[in-house]
Amino acid sequence: MTRPRIFVSLILILLLGACRPSVPEKKMTGRALGTTYHIRVQGKGEPLERKDIENLIADLNRSLSTYISSSLISRINRGDTLKADIHFRRVFEAADRIYRASGGIYDPTVGILVNAWGFGPGKRIPGLDTMPHKVDSLRRFVGWNLVSIDSAGYVRKEHPAVFLDFNSIAKGYIIDRIGDLIASKGYENYLVELGGEVLARGSNIREGRPWLVAVDYPLPGKERFAAAVELHDQAIATSGNYRKYRIDKRTGRKYVHTLNPFTGYPEPSDLLSASVIAPDCTTADGWATACMAAGTEKAKTFLTSREELEGILIYSDSTGRLRIWKTPGIKLTELPAP
Repeated sequence: MTRPRIFVSLILILLLGACRPSVPEKKMTGRALGTTYHIRVQGKGEPLERKDIENLIADLNRSLSTYISSSLISRINRGDTLKADIHFRRVFEAADRIYRASGGIYDPTVGILVNAWGFGPGKRIPGLDTMPHKVDSLRRFVGWNLVSIDSAGYVRKEHPAVFLDFNSIAKGYIIDRIGDLIASKGYENYLVELGGEVLARGSNIREGRPWLVAVDYPLPGKERFAAAVELHDQAIATSGNYRKYRIDKRTGRKYVHTLNPFTGYPEPSDLLSASVIAPDCTTADGWATACMAAGTEKAKTFLTSREELEGILIYSDSTGRLRIWKTPGIKLTELPAP
């Protein structure tokens, strides 16, 4: 099925309004994880500098980045037997909760297939779509039961080929830790955005309202926002198949980056994006990926059956038309005309 060229992203809304200039505000921007970050901190607290943020991100990458060969997770993937540090353990435990609650559709051990299909840091296998026997052989090393942390804190893999990939949840975890750093400086009202994922704490006290984050979906020849979502002590993350895909030069087929751990293949789906709201960004990030892997109908079940989650799904119906579904608890705010 050929999907329309639809993009979905999250951007921070800096609307004009009843501003309270007596409330101090600090803004920071920079680059990290191959993308950009934006931070707004309001109120009074201890000094907070950009180097504090970037030093923290660098420290977390040394644990969780599969794109840094010397990181803890990269060394484990190469076969080293190492102890989990606190960041690895926290992400491991969060992934375990989502794996179990999603019935296994969310599985970070799918990393060997992510590499093979050309979406990860490892070597791509050309022509994999024509080699079902090869896909089946790789699936032997996919399964959350194949990895554990023992009582002494060491990460154990049942086979050296098992490849852990926490990229579907690590960004959300990093955002949460940035939030912890800001809170440790005494701030209660702040917004952290990294690569389109957002953590909001407190409210926008300068403008006397909750933090607003817009969900937009540019259509061919026309770009507009769907609406703005109000966030108060919540986080939102979006996963989608509208940007990250690969075109096979030989066949012209499009392969999306969301893989089904049960089949080993990129998952065909009418679901274009899933935006998940949760109390923290780690949870939102992981569940957004789970929704994409599950497809529209099962994603709806995930979002309506779990009290801590809200969500917005954008999908195409049987006629190819764009549809938007949301959970009842989400309050959408119409944006003013430009």
